[in-house]
Amino acid sequence: MSYKLIYLDSYNKKASKFIKKHRDLLKQYEKTLKLLEIDPYHSSLRLHKLQGKLDGICSVSINITYRIAIDCIIEDEKIVLIDIGHHDEIY
Repeated sequence: MSYKLIYLDSYNKKASKFIKKHRDLLKQYEKTLKLLEIDPYHSSLRLHKLQGKLDGICSVSINITYRIAIDCIIEDEKIVLIDIGHHDEIY
């Protein structure tokens, strides 16, 4: 089974800025997206629900410092990408 990643315009803008700032993470970022399409529940992504003001949002890890926030509702094989950034700076 393959999942379809939905890229919101707001996400694309943030991702573009993120990649320009962190060119060294491009391969890890691309690997994370590919794995997310194949299996969002893969253990290396460390998929987990966020709490507090981010309730209803999930996160997958690019590496120990950076993550991608996604819509926690993964249905019809669609995953909505919401935000990208430092673990402490999302939203």
